[in-house]
Amino acid sequence: MIIVSTVFAIGMGIAVTTIRAKSAKRPASVKKILLPPLFMSTGALMFIFPFFRVTGLEFLEAIVAGILFSTVLIWTSKFEHRDGEIYLKQSKAFIFILFGLLIIRIIGKLVLSSTINVGALSGMFWILAFGMIVPWRIAMYMQFRKIQKEVSL
Repeated sequence: MIIVSTVFAIGMGIAVTTIRAKSAKRPASVKKILLPPLFMSTGALMFIFPFFRVTGLEFLEAIVAGILFSTVLIWTSKFEHRDGEIYLKQSKAFIFILFGLLIIRIIGKLVLSSTINVGALSGMFWILAFGMIVPWRIAMYMQFRKIQKEVSL
């Protein structure tokens, strides 16, 4: 089960990197910024099943780790006004940071899998990912709106 989830995580990392590279070539929009966390929120339905439930401490650990990881993503996500549109700047560091965070998550999963059951660990990593994407996308939205206001002046 750990191997399958690790392979899945690597696949998701590659998919996110590919999507991010393609999206930087098209203008950004509020919808493109805010919809991913909304779509990801449906994953919370996993907690209906007791297999995926986490303790309060596990939740706290996962959300704090996600927020800490989000600071790195916020740091590498910048917008620019170009050709009358607002674009997400390509960051050479983003791919390396994304894969660095992925490696940290995989190592964490391998270490924690000996003490936390697979279901709770899956729940924790979903919480971590959600705790990472929400602050990141809120920061992106605020930055996007700021540039939008500057452009309209």
